[in-house]
Amino acid sequence: MRILNIVGARPNLVKIAPLLRVMRSHPEIEAILVHTGQHYDEKLSDVFFRQMGIPEPDVNLEVGSGSHAWQTAEILRKIEPVLIERKPDCVLVVGDVNSTVAASLAAAKLGIPVVHVEAGLRSFDRTMPEEINRIVTDALSDFLFVTEEDAIENLIHEGKRREQIHFVGNVMIDALKQFLPIAQKSKIADELGLASVKDQPYALLTLHRPSNVDSAETLAALLAAITEIASEIPVIFPVHPRTQDRLRAAGSKSLNRIRFVPPLGYLDFLCLMSRARLVLTDSGGIQEETTALGVPCLTLRENTERPVTVTEGTNELVGQDPAKIVQAGRAILNGQTKKGRIPRYWDGHASERIIEILLRECKVAGTAGVPAGILRPQS
Repeated sequence: MRILNIVGARPNLVKIAPLLRVMRSHPEIEAILVHTGQHYDEKLSDVFFRQMGIPEPDVNLEVGSGSHAWQTAEILRKIEPVLIERKPDCVLVVGDVNSTVAASLAAAKLGIPVVHVEAGLRSFDRTMPEEINRIVTDALSDFLFVTEEDAIENLIHEGKRREQIHFVGNVMIDALKQFLPIAQKSKIADELGLASVKDQPYALLTLHRPSNVDSAETLAALLAAITEIASEIPVIFPVHPRTQDRLRAAGSKSLNRIRFVPPLGYLDFLCLMSRARLVLTDSGGIQEETTALGVPCLTLRENTERPVTVTEGTNELVGQDPAKIVQAGRAILNGQTKKGRIPRYWDGHASERIIEILLRECKVAGTAGVPAGILRPQS
């Protein structure tokens, strides 16, 4: 069975790593890795590949940055010849980036089954480009692997058949459980002067969503609120490349107490996150990871596509209201932490379930060995 796996951005690498590990344990699977180059920073991406044991991509499309429309179109243009040449039995996509939707569309038009890992997540906010990507990818997918029960309802409501949907757990948590013991050996806390959590508790911050960083006024208000929290506890802020250029416009007054550090590799960041007293973020994946780690998380958004992190986990939505952010942050620092639990199937074995289902279902459905004629370019 030939599975063509698509990655395009750093979060995809975290999700694909455990899947590739399981695929490599099955001699009957040929795993092909395609990196679209949607987001590629040599320092960051190379660190992720090395740290997570991901093999070098078999194909790198080297698409690069651009508008959503340009990037999606360029991936479509460049991936079609790869699909025709490689003749995969299915195309596996993860997450919700432009690479996800573009590869799904190209595969669907060539009659190749599409497998979506992390399907059915919905913020119900179509101003988020990722939400459009999720909806379109799921509409095109033949196999839908979900992380939480809300996702099943979303997909059925959108017309997917129940037999296409598989509740398997969370591959992000597979990666976390695999790499956490290694991450705990990281020296990043020593390097940042945070060697002892008891002596030096800290908070961890990430910001990258356009709704938070594209407006200088919004970003300044958020940083002012976080500065208030930083007056009580050090706040470590690994600055996302998207955010770096926008910080200057936010005004220096709000930046006094926050500790800015360069972007971190997966293991260093996981180490810091696991030991943090509090995490503030607008990242979907970090909401999941903090829930798995039992670390309090404040999400600086009005909505989340991962509601289980709120209903069952340690996550709280605080939006962009500075007063609400400060109040929630101080409550956590004063010991009023939310007691969460780890959601069902977030046990480190989601990847194994996915591959087991694919091997079984494709054999039954006869999708393994897609006829070559189906892969001819359409007129």
